[in-house]
Amino acid sequence: MSPHDGLLVTLGPELSAVEAVPIGLLLRADSPRRLGENDEHVRALAESEEPLPPIVVHRPSMRVIDGMHRLLAARWRGSSEIEVQFFDGPTEDAFVLAVRANVGHGLPLSLADRTAAAARIIHSHPDLSDRAIASLTGLSAKTVGAQRLRAFGPLQQSARIGRDGRVRPLNSAQGRRIAARLIAEDPTASLRTIARKAGISPGTVRDVRERLKRGDNPVPSRRQPGSPKPASKRMPPPRPATPPPAHHRYPARMPAEAREAMFRSLCRDPSLRMTETGRLLLRMMELHLTEDHQWHRIVEAVPAHCADSISAMATACAEVWQELAALLREPASA
Repeated sequence: MSPHDGLLVTLGPELSAVEAVPIGLLLRADSPRRLGENDEHVRALAESEEPLPPIVVHRPSMRVIDGMHRLLAARWRGSSEIEVQFFDGPTEDAFVLAVRANVGHGLPLSLADRTAAAARIIHSHPDLSDRAIASLTGLSAKTVGAQRLRAFGPLQQSARIGRDGRVRPLNSAQGRRIAARLIAEDPTASLRTIARKAGISPGTVRDVRERLKRGDNPVPSRRQPGSPKPASKRMPPPRPATPPPAHHRYPARMPAEAREAMFRSLCRDPSLRMTETGRLLLRMMELHLTEDHQWHRIVEAVPAHCADSISAMATACAEVWQELAALLREPASA
Protein backbone atom coordinates (compact mmCIF):
# COMPACT_ATOMS: atom_id res chain seq x y z
CA MET A 1 0.00 0.00 0.00
CA SER A 2 1.46 3.38 -1.03
CA PRO A 3 1.78 6.24 1.47
CA HIS A 4 -1.21 8.06 0.00
CA ASP A 5 -3.62 5.18 -0.70
CA GLY A 6 -5.53 6.18 2.43
CA LEU A 7 -5.64 9.77 1.21
CA LEU A 8 -7.10 8.81 -2.17
CA VAL A 9 -9.89 6.90 -0.44
CA THR A 10 -11.03 10.22 1.03
CA LEU A 11 -10.99 11.90 -2.40
CA GLY A 12 -13.61 9.79 -4.11
CA PRO A 13 -14.69 6.38 -5.39
CA GLU A 14 -12.35 3.77 -6.81
CA LEU A 15 -11.77 3.39 -10.54
CA SER A 16 -14.21 1.32 -12.58
CA ALA A 17 -13.43 -1.88 -14.41
CA VAL A 18 -11.66 -1.54 -17.76
CA GLU A 19 -13.94 -1.07 -20.78
CA ALA A 20 -13.47 -0.08 -24.42
CA VAL A 21 -14.68 3.46 -25.23
CA PRO A 22 -14.88 5.20 -28.64
CA ILE A 23 -12.07 7.73 -28.89
CA GLY A 24 -14.42 10.33 -30.34
CA LEU A 25 -16.32 10.55 -27.02
CA LEU A 26 -13.28 11.62 -25.02
CA LEU A 27 -12.24 15.22 -24.31
CA ARG A 28 -8.80 16.69 -23.67
CA ALA A 29 -7.50 16.56 -20.14
CA ASP A 30 -7.52 19.32 -17.56
CA SER A 31 -3.84 18.54 -17.42
CA PRO A 32 -1.22 19.64 -14.89
CA ARG A 33 1.14 19.92 -17.89
CA ARG A 34 1.05 23.66 -18.56
CA LEU A 35 2.95 23.34 -21.84
CA GLY A 36 0.76 20.52 -23.15
CA GLU A 37 1.74 17.07 -24.41
CA ASN A 38 5.14 16.06 -25.76
CA ASP A 39 4.92 15.14 -29.46
CA GLU A 40 8.05 12.98 -29.35
CA HIS A 41 6.63 10.92 -26.46
CA VAL A 42 3.36 10.48 -28.37
CA ARG A 43 5.26 9.30 -31.46
CA ALA A 44 7.32 6.84 -29.41
CA LEU A 45 4.16 5.33 -27.88
CA ALA A 46 2.45 5.14 -31.27
CA GLU A 47 5.37 3.36 -32.91
CA SER A 48 5.75 0.87 -30.07
CA GLU A 49 4.31 -2.62 -30.65
CA GLU A 50 3.24 -2.89 -27.01
CA PRO A 51 -0.49 -2.53 -26.23
CA LEU A 52 -1.37 0.79 -24.61
CA PRO A 53 -2.36 0.54 -20.91
CA PRO A 54 -5.89 1.76 -20.03
CA ILE A 55 -6.32 5.49 -19.56
CA VAL A 56 -8.31 7.10 -16.72
CA VAL A 57 -11.32 9.28 -17.59
CA HIS A 58 -13.59 11.51 -15.49
CA ARG A 59 -17.00 10.01 -16.30
CA PRO A 60 -19.16 13.13 -15.56
CA SER A 61 -17.16 15.30 -18.01
CA MET A 62 -15.55 12.57 -20.19
CA ARG A 63 -12.23 14.42 -19.81
CA VAL A 64 -9.03 12.40 -19.67
CA ILE A 65 -7.47 12.36 -16.20
CA ASP A 66 -4.41 10.23 -16.95
CA GLY A 67 -3.23 9.01 -20.35
CA MET A 68 -3.44 11.94 -22.76
CA HIS A 69 -0.22 10.82 -24.46
CA ARG A 70 -1.68 7.30 -24.85
CA LEU A 71 -4.92 8.72 -26.29
CA LEU A 72 -3.00 10.75 -28.89
CA ALA A 73 -0.87 7.71 -29.69
CA ALA A 74 -4.03 5.62 -30.23
CA ARG A 75 -5.34 8.27 -32.64
CA TRP A 76 -1.94 8.24 -34.39
CA ARG A 77 -2.30 4.47 -34.83
CA GLY A 78 -5.76 4.96 -36.33
CA SER A 79 -7.60 3.20 -33.50
CA SER A 80 -11.30 3.94 -33.03
CA GLU A 81 -11.48 2.75 -29.40
CA ILE A 82 -9.25 2.77 -26.34
CA GLU A 83 -9.41 0.95 -23.00
CA VAL A 84 -10.64 3.19 -20.18
CA GLN A 85 -11.12 3.14 -16.42
CA PHE A 86 -13.67 5.68 -15.20
CA PHE A 87 -13.46 7.94 -12.14
CA ASP A 88 -16.83 9.17 -10.83
CA GLY A 89 -15.68 11.73 -8.23
CA PRO A 90 -15.84 15.54 -8.38
CA THR A 91 -13.75 17.59 -10.81
CA GLU A 92 -11.42 18.89 -8.07
CA ASP A 93 -10.56 15.33 -7.01
CA ALA A 94 -10.04 14.35 -10.65
CA PHE A 95 -7.27 16.94 -10.93
CA VAL A 96 -5.59 15.58 -7.77
CA LEU A 97 -5.73 12.09 -9.26
CA ALA A 98 -4.22 13.41 -12.51
CA VAL A 99 -1.31 14.98 -10.64
CA ARG A 100 -0.64 11.85 -8.63
CA ALA A 101 -0.74 9.66 -11.75
CA ASN A 102 1.56 11.92 -13.78
CA VAL A 103 4.06 12.20 -10.94
CA GLY A 104 4.09 8.45 -10.38
CA HIS A 105 4.63 7.15 -13.91
CA GLY A 106 4.92 8.06 -17.58
CA LEU A 107 6.53 11.28 -18.77
CA PRO A 108 7.50 13.15 -15.57
CA LEU A 109 5.98 16.54 -14.77
CA SER A 110 8.40 19.45 -14.71
CA LEU A 111 9.16 21.27 -11.46
CA ALA A 112 7.08 24.22 -12.72
CA ASP A 113 4.15 21.88 -13.46
CA ARG A 114 4.33 20.27 -10.01
CA THR A 115 4.64 23.64 -8.27
CA ALA A 116 1.62 25.03 -10.13
CA ALA A 117 -0.34 21.85 -9.38
CA ALA A 118 0.44 22.13 -5.66
CA ALA A 119 -0.79 25.74 -5.62
CA ARG A 120 -4.06 24.66 -7.26
CA ILE A 121 -4.55 21.76 -4.83
CA ILE A 122 -3.90 24.05 -1.84
CA HIS A 123 -6.86 26.19 -2.98
CA SER A 124 -9.18 23.31 -3.98
CA HIS A 125 -8.29 21.08 -0.99
CA PRO A 126 -7.11 23.41 1.80
CA ASP A 127 -7.82 20.68 4.35
CA LEU A 128 -5.01 18.47 3.00
CA SER A 129 -1.80 18.64 5.00
CA ASP A 130 1.47 19.95 3.56
CA ARG A 131 2.93 16.42 3.64
CA ALA A 132 -0.12 14.97 1.85
CA ILE A 133 0.11 17.51 -0.97
CA ALA A 134 3.88 17.06 -1.10
CA SER A 135 3.49 13.30 -1.56
CA LEU A 136 1.00 13.86 -4.39
CA THR A 137 3.08 16.44 -6.26
CA GLY A 138 6.60 15.18 -5.63
CA LEU A 139 7.59 18.37 -3.80
CA SER A 140 8.90 18.82 -0.29
CA ALA A 141 6.49 19.59 2.54
CA LYS A 142 8.51 22.75 3.20
CA THR A 143 7.86 23.98 -0.35
CA VAL A 144 4.13 23.27 -0.05
CA GLY A 145 4.05 25.04 3.32
CA ALA A 146 5.64 28.12 1.79
CA GLN A 147 3.03 28.11 -0.99
CA ARG A 148 0.22 27.80 1.57
CA LEU A 149 1.67 30.73 3.50
CA ARG A 150 1.66 32.87 0.35
CA ALA A 151 -1.90 31.81 -0.50
CA PHE A 152 -3.58 32.13 2.90
CA GLY A 153 -1.13 33.96 5.15
CA PRO A 154 0.18 32.65 8.49
CA LEU A 155 -3.20 31.36 9.70
CA GLN A 156 -4.07 27.70 9.35
CA GLN A 157 -7.18 25.51 9.21
CA SER A 158 -8.71 23.78 12.22
CA ALA A 159 -7.93 20.32 10.78
CA ARG A 160 -5.87 18.69 8.08
CA ILE A 161 -6.09 15.38 6.22
CA GLY A 162 -2.78 13.52 6.26
CA ARG A 163 -1.24 11.13 3.74
CA ASP A 164 -3.03 8.23 5.44
CA GLY A 165 -6.44 9.88 4.95
CA ARG A 166 -6.98 10.57 8.66
CA VAL A 167 -8.27 13.97 9.80
CA ARG A 168 -6.10 15.65 12.43
CA PRO A 169 -7.59 18.68 14.21
CA LEU A 170 -5.55 21.84 14.73
CA ASN A 171 -6.37 25.00 16.66
CA SER A 172 -10.01 25.97 15.86
CA ALA A 173 -9.24 29.62 16.68
CA GLN A 174 -7.01 29.72 13.61
CA GLY A 175 -9.91 28.60 11.42
CA ARG A 176 -12.07 31.39 12.81
CA ARG A 177 -9.40 33.97 11.99
CA ILE A 178 -9.09 32.62 8.43
CA ALA A 179 -12.87 32.85 8.06
CA ALA A 180 -12.83 36.47 9.31
CA ARG A 181 -10.23 37.41 6.71
CA LEU A 182 -12.11 35.62 3.92
CA ILE A 183 -15.37 37.35 4.89
CA ALA A 184 -13.61 40.72 4.80
CA GLU A 185 -12.17 39.96 1.36
CA ASP A 186 -15.50 38.75 -0.08
CA PRO A 187 -18.59 39.54 2.04
CA THR A 188 -20.84 37.81 -0.54
CA ALA A 189 -19.10 34.41 -0.30
CA SER A 190 -21.33 31.56 0.88
CA LEU A 191 -20.97 29.92 4.28
CA ARG A 192 -19.96 26.62 2.69
CA THR A 193 -17.31 28.22 0.49
CA ILE A 194 -15.69 29.95 3.45
CA ALA A 195 -16.05 26.85 5.63
CA ARG A 196 -14.22 24.71 3.07
CA LYS A 197 -11.34 27.17 2.78
CA ALA A 198 -11.06 27.82 6.51
CA GLY A 199 -11.46 24.19 7.59
CA ILE A 200 -14.39 24.88 9.94
CA SER A 201 -18.13 24.16 9.85
CA PRO A 202 -20.67 26.44 8.12
CA GLY A 203 -22.27 27.02 11.51
CA THR A 204 -18.98 28.33 12.87
CA VAL A 205 -18.61 30.60 9.84
CA ARG A 206 -22.10 31.97 10.54
CA ASP A 207 -21.06 32.71 14.14
CA VAL A 208 -17.90 34.48 12.91
CA ARG A 209 -19.94 36.59 10.48
CA GLU A 210 -22.38 37.62 13.23
CA ARG A 211 -19.50 38.51 15.55
CA LEU A 212 -17.93 40.71 12.90
CA LYS A 213 -21.24 42.48 12.32
CA ARG A 214 -21.37 43.28 16.06
CA GLY A 215 -17.72 44.37 16.06
CA ASP A 216 -16.71 41.46 18.30
CA ASN A 217 -13.54 39.41 18.09
CA PRO A 218 -14.20 36.45 15.73
CA VAL A 219 -12.60 34.15 18.32
CA PRO A 220 -14.55 33.82 21.60
CA SER A 221 -12.50 35.02 24.54
CA ARG A 222 -12.47 31.56 26.14
CA ARG A 223 -10.64 30.28 23.05
CA GLN A 224 -7.95 32.91 23.15
CA PRO A 225 -4.67 31.24 24.16
CA GLY A 226 -3.19 32.65 27.35
CA SER A 227 -6.31 34.63 28.24
CA PRO A 228 -6.59 35.01 32.06
CA LYS A 229 -10.40 34.98 32.03
CA PRO A 230 -13.24 35.57 29.60
CA ALA A 231 -13.64 39.18 28.56
CA SER A 232 -15.94 40.98 26.18
CA LYS A 233 -13.22 42.52 24.09
CA ARG A 234 -14.43 44.33 21.01
CA MET A 235 -12.48 44.89 17.88
CA PRO A 236 -13.34 46.43 14.51
CA PRO A 237 -14.01 43.97 11.70
CA PRO A 238 -11.09 43.32 9.33
CA ARG A 239 -10.90 45.95 6.63
CA PRO A 240 -11.31 44.89 2.99
CA ALA A 241 -8.29 45.33 0.78
CA THR A 242 -7.93 49.04 -0.12
CA PRO A 243 -7.79 49.73 -3.86
CA PRO A 244 -4.82 51.74 -5.11
CA PRO A 245 -5.21 55.56 -5.22
CA ALA A 246 -6.81 57.01 -8.34
CA HIS A 247 -3.56 58.56 -9.54
CA HIS A 248 -1.87 55.13 -9.42
CA ARG A 249 -4.51 53.31 -11.45
CA TYR A 250 -3.66 52.07 -14.89
CA PRO A 251 -5.82 51.52 -18.00
CA ALA A 252 -8.19 48.56 -17.92
CA ARG A 253 -6.25 45.30 -18.16
CA MET A 254 -7.18 42.00 -19.72
CA PRO A 255 -9.25 40.01 -17.15
CA ALA A 256 -7.35 37.26 -15.30
CA GLU A 257 -9.53 34.54 -16.86
CA ALA A 258 -8.79 35.85 -20.37
CA ARG A 259 -5.04 36.00 -19.63
CA GLU A 260 -5.07 32.41 -18.40
CA ALA A 261 -7.04 31.21 -21.44
CA MET A 262 -4.74 33.01 -23.86
CA PHE A 263 -1.66 31.64 -22.10
CA ARG A 264 -3.00 28.05 -22.28
CA SER A 265 -3.70 28.56 -25.99
CA LEU A 266 -0.12 29.75 -26.57
CA CYS A 267 1.21 26.79 -24.57
CA ARG A 268 -0.52 24.42 -27.01
CA ASP A 269 1.11 26.06 -30.04
CA PRO A 270 3.89 23.69 -31.27
CA SER A 271 5.87 26.59 -32.77
CA LEU A 272 6.35 27.93 -29.22
CA ARG A 273 6.50 24.87 -26.99
CA MET A 274 8.78 22.90 -29.32
CA THR A 275 11.51 25.58 -29.53
CA GLU A 276 13.92 26.76 -26.85
CA THR A 277 13.13 30.45 -27.46
CA GLY A 278 9.40 29.76 -27.41
CA ARG A 279 9.59 27.87 -24.11
CA LEU A 280 11.66 30.69 -22.60
CA LEU A 281 9.01 33.22 -23.66
CA LEU A 282 6.22 31.08 -22.19
CA ARG A 283 8.06 30.78 -18.87
CA MET A 284 8.57 34.56 -18.78
CA MET A 285 4.87 35.19 -19.44
CA GLU A 286 3.82 32.61 -16.83
CA LEU A 287 5.35 34.78 -14.11
CA HIS A 288 2.73 37.45 -14.82
CA LEU A 289 -0.33 35.21 -14.29
CA THR A 290 -0.35 36.13 -10.60
CA GLU A 291 -3.86 37.10 -9.42
CA ASP A 292 -4.58 40.65 -8.28
CA HIS A 293 -5.02 39.74 -4.60
CA GLN A 294 -1.57 38.13 -4.60
CA TRP A 295 -0.04 41.35 -5.92
CA HIS A 296 -1.63 43.21 -2.99
CA ARG A 297 -0.03 40.74 -0.56
CA ILE A 298 3.33 41.22 -2.26
CA VAL A 299 3.02 45.01 -1.96
CA GLU A 300 2.21 44.72 1.75
CA ALA A 301 5.25 42.48 2.31
CA VAL A 302 7.79 44.78 0.61
CA PRO A 303 10.06 46.47 3.19
CA ALA A 304 9.68 50.25 3.21
CA HIS A 305 13.35 50.86 2.47
CA CYS A 306 13.10 48.72 -0.72
CA ALA A 307 9.84 50.19 -2.06
CA ASP A 308 11.40 52.84 -4.31
CA SER A 309 13.94 50.46 -5.83
CA ILE A 310 11.36 47.73 -6.47
CA SER A 311 8.95 50.28 -7.94
CA ALA A 312 11.68 51.47 -10.32
CA MET A 313 12.52 47.90 -11.32
CA ALA A 314 8.84 47.07 -11.91
CA THR A 315 8.49 50.15 -14.12
CA ALA A 316 11.65 49.22 -16.06
CA CYS A 317 10.39 45.64 -16.61
CA ALA A 318 7.03 46.96 -17.78
CA GLU A 319 8.82 49.23 -20.27
CA VAL A 320 10.76 46.25 -21.65
CA TRP A 321 7.49 44.33 -22.23
CA GLN A 322 5.97 47.43 -23.84
CA GLU A 323 8.94 47.63 -26.22
CA LEU A 324 8.48 43.94 -27.09
CA ALA A 325 4.77 44.55 -27.76
CA ALA A 326 5.61 47.50 -30.02
CA LEU A 327 8.17 45.44 -31.97
CA LEU A 328 5.64 42.64 -32.48
CA ARG A 329 3.03 45.09 -33.75
CA GLU A 330 5.37 46.69 -36.30
CA PRO A 331 5.21 43.96 -39.01
CA ALA A 332 1.41 43.88 -38.80
CA SER A 333 1.14 47.66 -39.21
CA ALA A 334 3.78 47.92 -41.94
